[in-house]
Amino acid sequence: MSDLVATDGADVVEEQFEPFRVELTGYCYRMLGSVFEAEDAVQDTMVRAWKSFDRFEGRSSVRSWLYRIATNVCLDSLNGRERRARPMDLSSPVPASSALTPARPEATWIEPIPDGRVVPSVADPAEVAVARESVRLAFVAALQHLPPRQRAVLILREVLAWKASEVAELLGSSVASVNSALQRARAALAEGEITATDPVRPMDEEQQSLLARYVDAFERYDLDSLTALLREDATLSMPPYELWLRGHADIREWFLGTGIGCRGSRLVPIVANGTPGFGQYRSSGPGGSFEPWALQVIEISEGQIIGLNAFLDVPHLFPLFGLPATLDA
Repeated sequence: MSDLVATDGADVVEEQFEPFRVELTGYCYRMLGSVFEAEDAVQDTMVRAWKSFDRFEGRSSVRSWLYRIATNVCLDSLNGRERRARPMDLSSPVPASSALTPARPEATWIEPIPDGRVVPSVADPAEVAVARESVRLAFVAALQHLPPRQRAVLILREVLAWKASEVAELLGSSVASVNSALQRARAALAEGEITATDPVRPMDEEQQSLLARYVDAFERYDLDSLTALLREDATLSMPPYELWLRGHADIREWFLGTGIGCRGSRLVPIVANGTPGFGQYRSSGPGGSFEPWALQVIEISEGQIIGLNAFLDVPHLFPLFGLPATLDA
């Protein structure tokens, strides 16, 4: 018996497809590495589902039917194109004295995503933890190294906990083929040695203290205090630039050299990719307002900051995260 009840077309989308939008967005984001492409893919999925509603025979659940459509949309989108990446996937770290390379196109980069777009608002803590863990920047970037169908298998089996038989049916494949793809995907991820990062913990006093000290040091531009919060091998990246830095000395030198314009910035907290972050605003001048400069995604491990990821595409990212266009002085 189908669990999809026939109503008017608009009501079908709103009442029975919409509850799956957040989890589908998370799935498509892991597949594509772009929040904007993921949302377009989900919208395309909804439209295709509505158009093919009269052919839905109820042999599967609405959820698995939508995932089948979404998988096909993502595989079509990925066909023949370059994978998205982080700066550290493309080059080695450089000294702080290095000149900025030309900005690379938006389609080059893994994009940050607000937690609210991919983490269900009503879910048990275990589901929330898995959702956040599996949208970390490092994990999403690692997924992009996998062939698209392997990527789908790994996400469906490891993140969403589908049975091998369910994945085989969705992909029109065999259980043996799915299990083989999963083994290869696991091996590829293991070779990548994904750095472990701590999820955002709003009720964790230790983490909140670390973030408060980071905000204080950054806004006062106290580089001694700031670098004291960083692990010795911490990284700084700035998409759309390929250049990235590693280590206290180079990060400090960068902020005192090329990045000196960040002095006097203000930070507004956000949550991105399951981890803490901030909207960074730079001063427009004495008595002026503060203007958007970067969306920072902070990676933390065992009480230390291990990654500062500054995304500079503020015209698209600040509205996405609900950040104000300016801050008053």
